[in-house]
Amino acid sequence: MGKILISLLSGLIGFVFTFLTNYGHNLLGTSLIRGIYGFILWFVLAFFLRWVLGFIVKQSASGDNSGEQAGGDEALGARFDLSTPDEDEELINLLKQKPPEESGSSEGFTPLQPPKLVSMKDPEELAKAVRHLKEE
Repeated sequence: MGKILISLLSGLIGFVFTFLTNYGHNLLGTSLIRGIYGFILWFVLAFFLRWVLGFIVKQSASGDNSGEQAGGDEALGARFDLSTPDEDEELINLLKQKPPEESGSSEGFTPLQPPKLVSMKDPEELAKAVRHLKEE
């Protein structure tokens, strides 16, 4: 009975709100029809919301009771245990490989040696370059 009463109250609020927002812009009949649609929508939404909340409360209550009956264990799905596969063998293989210096190969790391930038000291060459760029 409590669910129906709260749903009816919610529907009545939806009817009044919808009717008042439509009454200034529409005819009385149109406003009443839209108010009835608002009543139905708010009633169904309130009833559905109360049903979902009741279902959740029942599930949590039954989950708490089952945990107590099972000897104090946690509820099923309350803990998430994640483990990764062992990679010990791959690490051992990487450590066993000899570095290039010990194996005698000369294919080791060589740093990049970019060419050095040359600055132009001749002002006439610089002026020609600027004039050429200015023309384009």
